[in-house]
Amino acid sequence: MKQLRPTVLAGIFAVAGVLSWAGARLWNAYGTLPGVPLAAPVVLGAIAVVLLATALSLRARLKAQRERRPGAKGVEPLMAARAVVFGQASALVAALVAGMYGGVGVFLLMDSLDVPARRDQTWYAGFAVLAGAAVIAAALFLEHVLKLPEDDDTTPQSPSRA
Repeated sequence: MKQLRPTVLAGIFAVAGVLSWAGARLWNAYGTLPGVPLAAPVVLGAIAVVLLATALSLRARLKAQRERRPGAKGVEPLMAARAVVFGQASALVAALVAGMYGGVGVFLLMDSLDVPARRDQTWYAGFAVLAGAAVIAAALFLEHVLKLPEDDDTTPQSPSRA
């Protein structure tokens, strides 16, 4: 499994932001732009908390296992793999969603801050971007916690069979 790269996540965020900004301009020209839900930053924040709690729990369990504490509960490899997949998927989706809300937020910021309802939507979009960044940070931390150590084996390879 390959490690997530922050540049890929930033690219997803930027592309989604530009497309969302253009879509918001087009949608607003032909009708009423749908609002940014208040639940968006709340849900993203909850996902960030779950990822961070998982990372901290697994880090403590791995540390106890490395120190060979009596009664230490180890980490099963399948559970670690599932946690990494959950973190990577969450980071990818959070980059996309944060980019979408970022694009809409920029459109609202440039277009109509004089309308109180639109001003609130701009705040919600900004908080959603911050919560998306928190999800990405927590997912990258989880991935760092569960990263396997590099193989430092310097012994020569066994001769290949001919």
